[in-house]
Amino acid sequence: MPINPEQLKAQALGVLRQFYGYPSFLPMQYEVISHIMSGGDSIVLMPTGGGKSLCYQIPALLSDGCCVVVSPLLALMKDQVDALIANGVPAASINSMQTEAQNRDVLDCALAGRIKLLYISPERLLGDLDNWSKHIKISLLAIDEAHCISQWGHDFRPEYTQLSVLKEHFPGVPIVALTATADQITRDDIRKQLNIPDAKLFLSSFDRKNISLTVLSGYTGADKFNTLVKFIDRHHGECGIIYCFSRKNTETLAEKLKRRGLNAQAFHAGLSVSVKNAVQTGFLNDDIQIVCATVAFGMGIDKSNVRWVVHYNMPQNMESYYQEIGRAGRDGLEADALMFYSYGDVISHNRFVKESGQVQLNTQKLELMQRYAESSICRRRILLSYFNERIDHDCGNCDVCKNPPKRFDGSILVQMALSAIVRTDEKIGLYTLKDILRGSSSVEIIQQGYHHLKTYGVGRNLSNLEWNAYLLQMQQLGIFDVAYNENNHLKITSYGKDILYGREKVQLTQFVKKEFVEKEKPSVVEKTFDFNLTLSEQELFNQLKALRYTIAQREHKRPYMVFSDKSLKAMAHERPTTKLAFSSVFGVGEMKTEMYWKPFTDLIKRNI
Repeated sequence: MPINPEQLKAQALGVLRQFYGYPSFLPMQYEVISHIMSGGDSIVLMPTGGGKSLCYQIPALLSDGCCVVVSPLLALMKDQVDALIANGVPAASINSMQTEAQNRDVLDCALAGRIKLLYISPERLLGDLDNWSKHIKISLLAIDEAHCISQWGHDFRPEYTQLSVLKEHFPGVPIVALTATADQITRDDIRKQLNIPDAKLFLSSFDRKNISLTVLSGYTGADKFNTLVKFIDRHHGECGIIYCFSRKNTETLAEKLKRRGLNAQAFHAGLSVSVKNAVQTGFLNDDIQIVCATVAFGMGIDKSNVRWVVHYNMPQNMESYYQEIGRAGRDGLEADALMFYSYGDVISHNRFVKESGQVQLNTQKLELMQRYAESSICRRRILLSYFNERIDHDCGNCDVCKNPPKRFDGSILVQMALSAIVRTDEKIGLYTLKDILRGSSSVEIIQQGYHHLKTYGVGRNLSNLEWNAYLLQMQQLGIFDVAYNENNHLKITSYGKDILYGREKVQLTQFVKKEFVEKEKPSVVEKTFDFNLTLSEQELFNQLKALRYTIAQREHKRPYMVFSDKSLKAMAHERPTTKLAFSSVFGVGEMKTEMYWKPFTDLIKRNI
């Protein structure tokens, strides 16, 4: 009998409050939950920190049987299982780090119906599929980090391309595939490999509003390092990651930071397994404050209280940049993402791009990254535009918005450019467009007859540099796209058509010629938080963090699994002194209330 929608929502909210201590769902979470509970397949794209896990954990707790979660990394499995157990959710994993006897015990518990969420690798699941389908009541199949199906499945983990058999073995069981990053090609591949052609797509906004974006250009040598130290000082005692270009850079920078009295360690693929595990564990347990890392420090890091991420060198592409800054602020509190940019970074990346197997594609991606770093318009608009998401306002939380350049109504300039694109049937690139607008008499212009166009020379009053800047802004604002698969031809977007035909106006940033090294270096963005804590509240928050650390050490847990920073800030602000008041704090579920209300409220009482 189908469950009543109102009843389902009430039950889902009850589970959310009981186990997780949250008063309400984040955007799109309940829509996914409802669809899963109706038996439908789903593909869920949510940004890091968007609450993807709850989309399958809540249905698992509401359903009879066991939810099987296919996960790519042992570290991810362990952290997620530990976090669930800390919330009172019966969860376990089957993996190679456990003995076969331990794995059999877990399987027996699943057979007996005592486990609601079971985490497993695709290799393990597929290896004993007949046994699973015959003996275990499976309520839901969740494929976590589903982009691995496309990125890894065709290469070194072929089992990911064999997951289509799940539909054959479990025909009535809904499948949900979840990821934070998947372009259209990857989404299509996920549908194909999982055999879920009719899966409903849930596409959340990629906007991580709580992360402040800053780019500092022109900093080199001692100036760059000293600015980094000042930035870290503003985040005193808070965990952060510094991404570096090379293995050597990570080690050099970590040593320099140590000499300044900072708790920093290097991490890269060239280190031994034991050293890498020690650094990762130390960071997750709050024993290490700063990790200087290459991109090897990646997917297995699921730490909610990373307050800042620094790119000591410009990343190679926007995907990497987005994924790496997404490691900050996963608890929803404000976080800082700082990037240092110099043209030397571009030169270094170009050397590697030329050695790659996809030179043209990687060159284009590098150019887009460079344009982001050099931009004078809202950085969040550029970042989201890259993922085909458009916002019609500036974010107010990036360095450009906080120190805004002069703007003007650029609608006529945009119409000039778009008119030229239309009159060439959208079969020209940026350089040709610029030549038409400036009235160039180049060989290509004459041979193609572009000098006969009505738009020929309409923008000759602007310099080459000015048109470079304005056309770049138009692309960044999503007014036209570059079709890289069609000789880089320019294609007008629906937003661009609205401007072309006078239905919309657009503001452009006034071009100002700059020296590459700024005379006045921009200031590092000051730190702010969602909670405006008073000095006494901040002191209490620091004491609560120390208590959390002590408890985590005693219970062999990650500190953020005891309570998130957001929960501790709420405690410092609300100062609950009774069990009932403590239970109503954000992120405090029933089990954590029973376990921790006494030591935390005792500490709070001593500070009243």
